[in-house]
Amino acid sequence: MNRKKYNISVEATLEVIGGKWKCVILCHLTHGKKRTSDLKRIMPAITQKMLTQQLRELEDDGIVNRIVYNQVPPKVEYELSEYGWSLEPILNALCNWGEQHIVKEYGDKSAMLEDNGLNHFDSDENKELIKQ
Repeated sequence: MNRKKYNISVEATLEVIGGKWKCVILCHLTHGKKRTSDLKRIMPAITQKMLTQQLRELEDDGIVNRIVYNQVPPKVEYELSEYGWSLEPILNALCNWGEQHIVKEYGDKSAMLEDNGLNHFDSDENKELIKQ
């Protein structure tokens, strides 16, 4: 079997969590188990096909667990695996950088971020981020 060689280790990270949606999905899962319909509701721009594909890839890579409940109607939930939780510092760093970038570019993150309970809005914090 021929193994892939990486030029730099970040390539291996991006192979698992790269793309437009995987980090967004993972950030939502840091707030607890979610059904596919929950993720679709809080990520309205993602198609059902893409959401399903991304969840399958994350499951195949051991990042999320798919929990199937034996009931009618069927119920499936997704949660971060123990291995997936090891990404939490990376996800937090990406969110923090994104907030700083929004403040730098737009001045007020509350105007650019959805008020969905995942984002924190504080005008003093915005001022501090602008100084950095």
